[in-house]
Amino acid sequence: MKNIKNIMVALDLSAIDEKLITYASFIAERLQAENVYFVHNIKKYEISELFEEHLKDVNLDEVIGDELNEKVKTHFKASSNWEVLISEDPYSESLLKYIVEKYAINLAIVGNKKHEKGTGVVSGKLLRLLRCDILAVPAVANDKIDVIWAGTDFSQDSRKVFTVTKMLQEGNNTQLKVVHVYSVPVQFSPYVSPESMGPKVEKHVEEKFEKYLKKLNYSESIEPLIFMGRESGAAQKIMANLRKSDVDLLVVADKGGNTFSPFAVGTVTEELFNANLAVPLWVVK
Repeated sequence: MKNIKNIMVALDLSAIDEKLITYASFIAERLQAENVYFVHNIKKYEISELFEEHLKDVNLDEVIGDELNEKVKTHFKASSNWEVLISEDPYSESLLKYIVEKYAINLAIVGNKKHEKGTGVVSGKLLRLLRCDILAVPAVANDKIDVIWAGTDFSQDSRKVFTVTKMLQEGNNTQLKVVHVYSVPVQFSPYVSPESMGPKVEKHVEEKFEKYLKKLNYSESIEPLIFMGRESGAAQKIMANLRKSDVDLLVVADKGGNTFSPFAVGTVTEELFNANLAVPLWVVK
């Protein structure tokens, strides 16, 4: 089972910061994390010449540091140790990578604000750059985890999601639903209609799902969720069903690979990470 000791939270002085702090407080307490580091990167090169004259005598590091410290004091209620880190780096991703390595970060919490204004510290680069789990939190996220969806393609890599779900379920009344999206192989379409192939493929997937869950030897209860879709539309299928369901967290592995529904960085996982999800997305490294 995973052990999340050190958490990093990326802040950018936008409206979503308060949500990230309260959610970090919730998740740190839930996981009994030891340390939480709140990181802000000052991009001075983005400051307009119009304001340079007014700001030349202002110690931005100190002013922003004081503001963020006050905000964290107000909204962070977990018992974990916490610290605000202020830096100046042209590239926020490289700064976050440095913090992850220096402080042995296990989980990086970032804001999912694909359709909101802000400095945009989050990008798809983080999926490949950071050597830790990533939790993307939208402004509308609830500070609770009663229902978890975990994506799987039955590959060895996708088993990593269960190290996180088990950690979150242990000692809590949390429901886990394991999601798999399958598609009818297109190479057979000239000879066999998808309508006639569909039931056979679905039965095959159900049998494979049952064997997969038995091999996991998972101590907590699991409910399988099987959706029919297209290989190229697995992320859209998951998102469409998420919108119709009461889900608090979606957990996926950073990579995988399967004949019927490939889960890999650059495809489904990256598409989900770059989407405007209404629930937090935990990518397991």
